Amino acid sequence: MRPITLVEYDPQWPLLFESRSQTISLLLGHAAAFHHIGSTAIAGLCAKPKLDIDAVLFSEDARLDATERLKEDGYRFHGDPHDAGRWAFTKDETPYGTRLYLCLPDNEAHRERLLFRDYLRAHPECAANYANLKRRLAEEAGGEWDHYTGGKSDFVADIVRRAKIEVSSIENITDR
Repeated sequence: MRPITLVEYDPQWPLLFESRSQTISLLLGHAAAFHHIGSTAIAGLCAKPKLDIDAVLFSEDARLDATERLKEDGYRFHGDPHDAGRWAFTKDETPYGTRLYLCLPDNEAHRERLLFRDYLRAHPECAANYANLKRRLAEEAGGEWDHYTGGKSDFVADIVRRAKIEVSSIENITDR
């Protein structure tokens, strides 16, 4: 059983995201949009010691080709662990590992991750609550990842719901 490790926010994470995105873009040789997601994308938030990146590719063929290129570069392929249309890859790197997801445009799971990230960025009190929840769950879990991940589910769903309402309200105002 792997312990659940959280590290404090590192102000180098945004720069590391830029660097890794450029490296991955060159490796893939495909036009892609890269998004820094997960806790490392939210200033001040503790996180697992892995940088989360979503890469949006523009076709299934591009994703198949990217999968082979990533494997050749040492990324481990984990399939689509959440059945959400996002193919997961990990690579152990220093000082933080990389968790990369490949998805296609209009992927709902990707959209919700952006909504979650942006909402926590805009609402620091919610980000602080999330940090407290993560620390408590990591301590309680004793290496049980299902307990840790499952314990965050309701919080994440609530934030995504709030974010969708907020985005909808903004869209209604701008449509007038």
